Amino acid sequence: MPLTEPHKIISFQDQAIGLDAILVLDHLGLGPGAGGIRTGEYPSREAALADAKRLARSMTIKCALGGLDAGGAKMVVRTGPGFNRKAVFTRLGIEIERLGGVFRTAGDLGTTTEDLLLVAEGTQYVHTQTGSLVNSVARGHRRCVEAALKLGCGASLEGLSVGVQGCGDIGAAVVDSLAGAGARVRIADPVKAKVDRLEERVGVTAVGVSEVMGLVVDVLAPCAVGGVLNENSVEYLKAPVVCGAANNLLSGPRTGERLRELGVVVVPDLIASAGAVVDGIGATVMGLSDRTELIDGLGEVARIVLEEAALSSRCTEVVAMELANQRLSGRG
Repeated sequence: MPLTEPHKIISFQDQAIGLDAILVLDHLGLGPGAGGIRTGEYPSREAALADAKRLARSMTIKCALGGLDAGGAKMVVRTGPGFNRKAVFTRLGIEIERLGGVFRTAGDLGTTTEDLLLVAEGTQYVHTQTGSLVNSVARGHRRCVEAALKLGCGASLEGLSVGVQGCGDIGAAVVDSLAGAGARVRIADPVKAKVDRLEERVGVTAVGVSEVMGLVVDVLAPCAVGGVLNENSVEYLKAPVVCGAANNLLSGPRTGERLRELGVVVVPDLIASAGAVVDGIGATVMGLSDRTELIDGLGEVARIVLEEAALSSRCTEVVAMELANQRLSGRG
């Protein structure tokens, strides 16, 4: 069944504490809605809703591709005048608990561990251990890189050159994972302190932010913001493989088609960045004490998508969406 509108949209507002949040439950056909809490200064409720709907849909696809017993969801929290952070997140925990487990959440951009701990005071349905989740993203990402390599130069990361854009929590975990497997990693981030820490701890090489997208490397791994692959930036790519752990790497369908025309193998970020949701839902919903096999399975999903895309001369994103829809409709 093709995905249409979200299953349900819930609004939370309380002017006294500056609460203005939106929860989008995108798809509940496979299980409860899973997705993080994103916090930021949205210019309007319409902008917040649009972002929540987009992110929740991505989570639905991630859960389907990851073989999880869950659907997609996302909560966005608007900050602004009168925003009482402690009161807002404490209240959200109570509201999430009242939903009875239909929404399972964790952190996201703009939401701190301290925020999540406040949420956890009111609900059992929040994952506060963000450190373990970023390591799961890195593990899944590494398996996807290996799957892409199998299509060309083999599966070994030893001596492979990788450019990593973004050295936040996820980017740093990706660097640790790839460098630990023997890859030669070059990194870039506008925050010098993040780069310095990784250079000292891991022994990687820093490059300028303006250089990283055009590096001559075997694999480019964007791990920062979305939309970095657009109709302009792809013309400067020199890496034959793109496999990033950031969400929504492509600016649109035309970008994916252009990358295919250029012969660049792109692992869909809906697979490569799914390690955290696989780990979290595998534990809290599916009751798995060890989610390693499930996380490693993302590499097999990537292999299936990449091989089918190559055989049919289609964009990998299109093939991934087709595979997800098969499971959502009960045919996968």
